[in-house]
Amino acid sequence: MEEVVMALNVRKDKMNLSTNIVTEQIFPTSRLLTVITGIAVQPNKAIVGANAFAHESGIHQDGLLKNEMTYSIMKPSDIGLTEHRYILGKHSGRHAFRARLAGMGFELSDAEIDQAFVKFKELADKKKSIFEEDLETIVTGLVRGDSEKFVLSTVDVVCGTQKKPKAVVQVLVNKKKGKPQKIKVTETGAGPVDAVFKALRKISKFKGSLEKYTVNAVTEGTDAQGETMVELHLNGKTARGVGAHTDIIVSSAQAYVAALNRILSQEKRLSPQPTL
Repeated sequence: MEEVVMALNVRKDKMNLSTNIVTEQIFPTSRLLTVITGIAVQPNKAIVGANAFAHESGIHQDGLLKNEMTYSIMKPSDIGLTEHRYILGKHSGRHAFRARLAGMGFELSDAEIDQAFVKFKELADKKKSIFEEDLETIVTGLVRGDSEKFVLSTVDVVCGTQKKPKAVVQVLVNKKKGKPQKIKVTETGAGPVDAVFKALRKISKFKGSLEKYTVNAVTEGTDAQGETMVELHLNGKTARGVGAHTDIIVSSAQAYVAALNRILSQEKRLSPQPTL
């Protein structure tokens, strides 16, 4: 129905027809229906699909930032959305990159934008989704010259039906002065991932909480590469980390360490002595 309604709305001059439907309630109504029925709208669905007002192409993003009607016959606000969704990925351009950073509160010089954009492109070639935490890490690392606090070195686990899951994790901890310190910790847990996360918490002395943990197969087959996402919460701040490896235990550890580094970076910006 929403397609018919919006077709009439944007082509009033040709069809000479109209409805009394409040078009600004179309998207909220669609979301409500999804919540009630539990059936998600496919991303490529016209009008209310996730891809309807999403743009990754650098040319599209640049044109829309200059005039939102450049590639559209309707505005997101016409159906109840606040704005176009600009997906930052390997096809994104400098204009959209600068706009996203500005929206996050970063005002960089042209030279700093150039340096940050190079690092962004390098990261976009390695991972599918670029989060705001990724951008924050790029910018803060560029401006402050910081290296990552924690670097995953080795992960070894023992588990089975007759064995208590145990993880031995070694992390390289970079310090402001002096050589990096290698710390190795052994922990047990309800499962191998739980044991790994407990070891990383002990090494980092992290006092926050794990909010989300997801694992997805990037490709098909039993040897598929697993992409893991970890979301940590500390002092009102949330940071996400992503890891990718054919061993989901390793990818989980990578994601947890990435999230730790990002939440530490956020704490540094708020306080000279982060609570970690």
